[in-house]
Amino acid sequence: MTTALQSHICLDDRGVAWIDDSNVKVIEVALDKLAHNWNPEDIHDQHPHLSLAQICAALAYYYDHQAEFDAEIDRQLREVDAMRAQAGESPVVKKLKALGRLP
Repeated sequence: MTTALQSHICLDDRGVAWIDDSNVKVIEVALDKLAHNWNPEDIHDQHPHLSLAQICAALAYYYDHQAEFDAEIDRQLREVDAMRAQAGESPVVKKLKALGRLP
């Protein structure tokens, strides 16, 4: 028996998983699934340059490495929260509050 398999996933020199023939990271497709609860067809509607095979491969790779991806997503969220806290309120929000447009 001959096994034919095309993974559609490649790792760069830092170990980051990318969808082949694209400029899209696997984590980006996983985030679309997690944030919006999109199925592969929904993701394809938003990223028509990716084939359904590429999207399904990215999701399969995510599920095969879910603990590592989820840890990276949590790390990135904590980093963004820290940066937001450090930056404080934006000048636009301050102005809108002063104008009574925001509570």
